[in-house]
Amino acid sequence: MAYVRAKALKDGPYEVAGGAKILDYTGKEYAESAIDPLYLCRCGASKNKPFCDGSHEDIDFKADETVK
Repeated sequence: MAYVRAKALKDGPYEVAGGAKILDYTGKEYAESAIDPLYLCRCGASKNKPFCDGSHEDIDFKADETVK
């Protein structure tokens, strides 16, 4: 069985691998869902939300969550 994996990257986006489908609020699938892995914004600055466009580097986003 294949699993979808979501990984928080240090000071960056979520990396989602394994064939996840990303849908908007109406249920329509984003074309980018065909890309594997996907990178989802978590800094809030992306101009291509919900996907990462690298803006976290411009705003010096810091998020290094680790499992406790």
